[in-house]
Amino acid sequence: MGEAARAHGLPLHKPQTLRDPEARARIEAERPDVMVVAAYGLLLPPEALAIPPRGCLNIHASLLPRWRGAAPIQRAILAGDARTGITIMRMDAGLDTGPMLLQRELPIGERDTTGTLTQALAELGARCIVEALASLDGLRAKPQDAAAATHAPKVAKREAAIDWSRSSAEIDRQVRAFDPAPGAETLAEGQPLKVWRARPAAGRGQPGEVIAADMGGIVVACGDAALRLEVVQRAGGKRLAAGDFLRGARLEPGHFLGAGGVPAGA
Repeated sequence: MGEAARAHGLPLHKPQTLRDPEARARIEAERPDVMVVAAYGLLLPPEALAIPPRGCLNIHASLLPRWRGAAPIQRAILAGDARTGITIMRMDAGLDTGPMLLQRELPIGERDTTGTLTQALAELGARCIVEALASLDGLRAKPQDAAAATHAPKVAKREAAIDWSRSSAEIDRQVRAFDPAPGAETLAEGQPLKVWRARPAAGRGQPGEVIAADMGGIVVACGDAALRLEVVQRAGGKRLAAGDFLRGARLEPGHFLGAGGVPAGA
C-alpha cells in the first residue's frame, strides 16, 4: 500500500499510534471526507474516528458479526466454516462492532489455507471498498446482532502444537489455518517439525503413531482415522515433500510423532 501511495505521489505517513495529537493533526490537515481502515490491528481513538465528516470505514475479512477481532481468517478455517467474506462497516468505539454497510460472501475451499484465503479476500475487499465508496450515500447501515457475535482473538504460539488425539479433520484445519504462520508443529525424533500440507487419510492406530512412511507421505494416526503429511520442515531447514524428508529421517511405522517419540523397546 505504501509503495502504491509513493508511486502515485500521494502523501504517506506511518504513525505508530493515532492517540498522538501530532499524528491526528496530519490527518486533519488533509481534510478527508471519509477514512478507510484495512488490517490496522488497533482500535482508533474517538478523536480519530471524529475526524472525517462521513465516518471511518473498515474492511473486515469476515461476515460480521461472526469473527470479530484480529484473526478472522484463521478462526474461520479452524472452525470448519464453509464460507467467509468481506464486511464493509462504519467504525465505532468497539472492536468490529459498528453498523454494516456492505457484505460479500466467499466460499472456503477444502484445501484453502490462511495464505490463499487472505489473497482472495484482499482482492474481494478491494472491490468492495471501491463499491462502497462509490455508493456511500445510498448504503443503508445495518446494526450488528451482538447476540450472534463470535470472536477471533490473535493466534497464540501454543495453538500451533498438534494434539494427535484430535480428529484428522480438526488437525487438517489446524495445518491449513496456520499456513503461512505460525505453522502447525509436532515433534519427530524429539525435534520440532512443522507440518505445512496434509490431508485426512484412512488408517487406524494410537494417536501420533506413524502407520506408513514412504514417498507418498507420512501417515499418522489421529483420534479417529489418520492424516497424511505431505510437506514438512525441520527447524532451520526448508520445506520438503514428505518423501524427500524421509531420506534423511528414521521415521518408520511404529514410531510416534509428538512427545511420545519411539515406543519403548523399539
